[in-house]
Amino acid sequence: MNVLPRAEGRSLELALELVEAAARADGVRPLSEEAELRLRHGGPDGGRDVLFGHEGRAAAYARLDRDGDGGWQAEFVVHPQLRRRGLGRAMAEKVEELAGDGPLAVWAHGELPGSAELGTARGWTRARTLLQMRMPLAGPGPHADPELPADVVVRPFRPGVDEEAWLAVNAAAFAHHPEQGGMTRRDLELREAEEWFDPAGFLLAWRLADDGTETLLGSHWTKVHPAGEVADEPVGEVYVLGVAPAAQGLRLGRALTDLGLAHLRSRGLAEVLLYVEEDNTAAVALYERSGFSRYAVDVQWHRPARRS
Repeated sequence: MNVLPRAEGRSLELALELVEAAARADGVRPLSEEAELRLRHGGPDGGRDVLFGHEGRAAAYARLDRDGDGGWQAEFVVHPQLRRRGLGRAMAEKVEELAGDGPLAVWAHGELPGSAELGTARGWTRARTLLQMRMPLAGPGPHADPELPADVVVRPFRPGVDEEAWLAVNAAAFAHHPEQGGMTRRDLELREAEEWFDPAGFLLAWRLADDGTETLLGSHWTKVHPAGEVADEPVGEVYVLGVAPAAQGLRLGRALTDLGLAHLRSRGLAEVLLYVEEDNTAAVALYERSGFSRYAVDVQWHRPARRS
């Protein structure tokens, strides 16, 4: 089992081949978008790529990173043809070893059979549940020109211009969110370099002052998953929808949602997905009233810090 500061060359190829094999077999990506980006481009100092080879291919892979609170966060996957051979247990033991005495959080995407069994057997507890919800886009859709305050205009993201303003509002809007609220300039630019990035689907709401200054109030960043990634056909996503705390009460969230969904529908997409924390009952209820239904579940398992 190789523990690498960063997977490169053949090790990177093998890990990516494993990720794709698991996605095809399971119908769900085995790693989060952030973990995949860190696998392909490297992550913050202290992170690790863990690779277990078998007969010229990757049998298991894990990504391990500091979580910012003194603990560790991990995700791992076992090759579909090599499961039920103890590799999942071996990888779990390895990430526990690398995390030392610190707390450890492990994401299981899709809540596949075996993930709960493994987590429970190791004494881990369910800490967070992330719902994937989906809604058809066929039929009558949201209004493409919703009512906005007179001094607010919505326009597409401008690469190279709007990054800092968006990051500031994103951090404020998601101050309570352990992943989204901590997005950095590098995180944003990595996503801008991805093939799926389309500034036309990244909508920003600005307040225009009489003196010509502009203040960003919120945004709806949409994404399109290509055919074969999350479904046989392309699927849209409510990727990041956030409103600055100071702009709450202006109904911008509803307007930006409608504009984003209208954009996705204009792309000819038949379905849209989003992710929401299960315990955010108000948001879940709102999405269900809007036509979304529960589709899949990601679970974060937690091992507390060990006492010395």
